[in-house]
Amino acid sequence: MYDDVAYEEREYDGGKFATVELTGKPFDEALREAVLKLLKYVGGSNDQGAGMGMMAPVCTTVFPGQDGSLQQKVKVLLRIPSQFQASPPLPSDEGIQIEEREGMTVYSTQFGGYAKEVDYISYAAKLTSTLGNEAAFHEDFYFCNGYDPPMKPYGRRNEVWLLKK
Repeated sequence: MYDDVAYEEREYDGGKFATVELTGKPFDEALREAVLKLLKYVGGSNDQGAGMGMMAPVCTTVFPGQDGSLQQKVKVLLRIPSQFQASPPLPSDEGIQIEEREGMTVYSTQFGGYAKEVDYISYAAKLTSTLGNEAAFHEDFYFCNGYDPPMKPYGRRNEVWLLKK
């Protein structure tokens, strides 16, 4: 059905993340809104007025329906930089939560361009197909990751992660 895609198994450390959860909006619109909130937070819109610098990737948890399309619910995560992990600044925006997350192992595939909902769905389907019955992973959600600022036109890096069971 799909050509196999290249993938790798990768481990990520746990830690504290700034998260924004949005429902009732299409993926691309929800992601844009959530990323703006997180950029303001790391840019200094917090109780310490601390500019924390940008961490990559912006990681978005999505919830596919039976047909593969995405439900109108996203949770966007941004890892808080190391020097702020012990006591992260409190967000000025109450729509942002600070969350402690466990380390995780993912199956990851990479692609370029300005990624939209259709691209993430397509690569998630390809990765799922490639893994087949070889690997156990969570099927009720997956992660869509963007590594680059909007102003970067070339050499963009996007990834889909399936969480290993």
